[in-house]
Amino acid sequence: MTYVDDELNSQPECWTRAAEEAARHTAALPTAGERVAIVGCGTSYFMAQSAAALREDAGLGETDAFAASEFPRRRAYDRLVALTRSGTTTEVLELLTELKGRTRTVALTADPRTPVMGAADDVVVLDFADERSVVQTRFATTALTLLRAHLGLHTDAVVADARAALAAELPEGLVERTQFTFLGRGWTVGLANEAGLKMREASLSWTEAYPAMEYRHGPISISTAGTATWMFGEAPDGLAEQVRDTGAMWVPGELDPLAELVRAQRLAVAVAAARGLDPDRPRHLTRSVILAP
Repeated sequence: MTYVDDELNSQPECWTRAAEEAARHTAALPTAGERVAIVGCGTSYFMAQSAAALREDAGLGETDAFAASEFPRRRAYDRLVALTRSGTTTEVLELLTELKGRTRTVALTADPRTPVMGAADDVVVLDFADERSVVQTRFATTALTLLRAHLGLHTDAVVADARAALAAELPEGLVERTQFTFLGRGWTVGLANEAGLKMREASLSWTEAYPAMEYRHGPISISTAGTATWMFGEAPDGLAEQVRDTGAMWVPGELDPLAELVRAQRLAVAVAAARGLDPDRPRHLTRSVILAP
């Protein structure tokens, strides 16, 4: 059993706690009508994409997502939300320091003993969702759950779907595929991006991710009998049939999309095991990217 196995299996409990605690952090999190930017790096950036789309679609204010290194310095925002599990990522800390006194900032982190505690104006600590594995699972989804709850978009059904995602067998033949494509729409595009990253990190798989409607515009041409194409959320009309016509396996999104991400995390670990890889220690990666001055 790896650390990541234990961590991804604990997500229903983490999500329940995050949803219960969301009300305690109302003052730190964006209010309706504010213009907001959400930033992160790697997994946290993809969670930022999902959170930004959810907030804007809910009519609560213009919301953008950026990799921390690509934040547009000339734009004005009422509040910046930074997602950082480690609290030590160089790009995030540099951005928070630069914005000090100009833009209200809040960081969501797992470790209260790190520099982010002094870099952001407000900090939400989710230490119960911290992880030992380099590969992120529960912190990312717990942070997104807290933001969903803050937006009034979390329900007990999401946790029930997460439990179902952990209990059900993966589709037969899925682990043996050699190429994986993840598709999303709206807020689930970020989840599709994250699923692809999990597969690359943990299992060294060839993976891609796209907005679902873009898949017909070129990427579908690489689909073969060795491909699995996984949809997060409702699929565009006719797309499943087109994918099956290529010989690829179509994996429909039958659960809440965040619970579908849990299934994808399980797939990444299963493929890693089948290939004799250690998903806790992916090659060339560390828990946090800390750049020398």
